[in-house]
Amino acid sequence: MSPERLYQSELTSLPLLQRGKVRDIYAVDDDRLLVVASDRLSAFDVVLDDPIPGKGAVLTRVSAFWFDRLGAEVRNQSLDLPLEAVLTDRAEREQVAGRAVLVQRLDPLPFEAIARGYLIGSGWSDYQASGRLCGITLPAGLRQADKLPEPLFTPSTKALAGGHDHNVDFDAVVSALGRDMASELRRITLALYTRAADYARDRGIIIADTKFEFGLDANGDLVWIDEALTPDSSRFWPADQYRPGLSPPSFDKQFVRDYLETLDWDKTAPAPRLPEAIIQQTAARYQEAAERLCD
Repeated sequence: MSPERLYQSELTSLPLLQRGKVRDIYAVDDDRLLVVASDRLSAFDVVLDDPIPGKGAVLTRVSAFWFDRLGAEVRNQSLDLPLEAVLTDRAEREQVAGRAVLVQRLDPLPFEAIARGYLIGSGWSDYQASGRLCGITLPAGLRQADKLPEPLFTPSTKALAGGHDHNVDFDAVVSALGRDMASELRRITLALYTRAADYARDRGIIIADTKFEFGLDANGDLVWIDEALTPDSSRFWPADQYRPGLSPPSFDKQFVRDYLETLDWDKTAPAPRLPEAIIQQTAARYQEAAERLCD
């Protein structure tokens, strides 16, 4: 079985291409990658030193669930192959079991495709400053965490390692990708969000917002990559505790952000160490989200 806490994977049979904030990416060949979801957690774009037990397995399980459930909307990069196909060493397979997937190798688009159904986070900050969100004018008088009149496509740039993403308007996506591709990216993003939000609400979870990433295949068609509607890429709120005007409790890493906000920390590396109680409570939130959605 995979270790309870895996800060980073150590596979020697495949070349390591990249360690991201959460995922370790290995090359299999020219067409395939092995992606390992570690238990690392980032907050304010800083990777913390303390792993969250079982987090990588939750991300892998939840992503697989959504990729399968929403597969009619858009193809995803996951390949239906067992680990044995690329990891012949049993110890290496056990190290990453339940948290590693084989995927098609694609070039990602230079934007994160964000869908927002509620006014929170950077969207709330933008609205307070300008009454707009990624160039979209919103009604006056909205409160923090209010449900938006309709879900919005609010893209952002994809920062290099250590950098910060920046919200952009739809015209910026059009300039980079062309109007047809930008329109298709917006359509698929909102379709995925709408279907997922309806499903999750029936299970007591509000998906306030989520980010998607896409790449292009050899035919120029969009392919859903990276992760799918996980507690790392989404804001999950318990529906029975939602109150407009307040930032709701969450099933995601906002719990850790809230704790870090109580400390005297300038949000640059190194981050403060997390108390064991915060680590365990965060792990429990991730697990509950997976159980509500996938069971």
